[in-house]
Amino acid sequence: MGLTDRVSRAIALGETPLSAPEVRAEARRLLAAESPWKLAEGVESVVGAVMGFGPIQALFDDPEVTDILVNGPFEVWQDRGQGLEIADVIFQSDEHLVATVERAIAPLGLRIDRLAPMVDARLPDGSRLHAVLPPAAVGHPLVAVRRFSQRITSLDDLVLAGSATEEQVDELRAAVAGAQTVVVSGGTGTGKTTLLNLLGGLIPREERVVTIEDAAELSLPGHVVRLEARPPNSEGVGAITIRELVRSALRLRPDRLIVGEVRGAEALDLVSALNTGHRGSMTTVHANSPEEAMWRLETLALSAGDTSEAAVGRQLHAAIDLVCQIERVGPVRRLVSIAPVSRLDLRS
Repeated sequence: MGLTDRVSRAIALGETPLSAPEVRAEARRLLAAESPWKLAEGVESVVGAVMGFGPIQALFDDPEVTDILVNGPFEVWQDRGQGLEIADVIFQSDEHLVATVERAIAPLGLRIDRLAPMVDARLPDGSRLHAVLPPAAVGHPLVAVRRFSQRITSLDDLVLAGSATEEQVDELRAAVAGAQTVVVSGGTGTGKTTLLNLLGGLIPREERVVTIEDAAELSLPGHVVRLEARPPNSEGVGAITIRELVRSALRLRPDRLIVGEVRGAEALDLVSALNTGHRGSMTTVHANSPEEAMWRLETLALSAGDTSEAAVGRQLHAAIDLVCQIERVGPVRRLVSIAPVSRLDLRS
């Protein structure tokens, strides 16, 4: 029996508590007695295998890694800000990969198996994990982990990284100070949440902010109340939707609302809130241009029913001031435009 297996067995038997310090101490004790020359590197590898993500724990520990993509046990990709590249790590088997995912999501009260082959999870470090098992995934289990860049901590960092100009940063600061409502638009992986987090950090500390997210990723200073949606449990009950949270947020006396991403009928409730005293709020939406962002919001609001296209269109124009469009070309993410809604041609 290998060292990792013995430490895992000690945990299963209740001999060693499931905590990083205790696992580290047990691994050190065993290695010191059997293989002291491996002590330096062996302890952390055992902790990573038992507590962390095994072969890909090193990628989690690297602050430069923003995305980890696992296409089965023998193909792992990483993005360190320069585009996707193959990582020099593998899992032992499909079962090893699935066990790693199960260990990560078990403390969150989630499960994944053939009856429920997909799972979304927010990990303790704020990373977002999505996993898909066969039969939904063809061939092998798939895992995607999205991590936040730790290099961008202010709007000025965007300028240094070449992602925005000084003029754009000044315009964004003025927009937040002037309580303009901002929609951040872009494709997957363009940095929408990063920009939203930076803009939220500019909100005056005396204002009460309620954040609403599918998975809590925003980290804002000041007077902030955080709400998080929840998927159904293993019995298919207990779900909390973004729409329910938007309605609840309005009863929490917010000065501004920040919705991590609008992707459903909650768009109608958000637009209504923006027209009833919550100016300066913010959200993100998947779209390829500012015009498409507004059309998408309109479509999502109409999906709620009980309203008309004309009414929703008027409310959108009245509620939203700016659409910030972000694009990614290769490894570079750029704020390509800050478009006032009043200047957009929204005729379809």
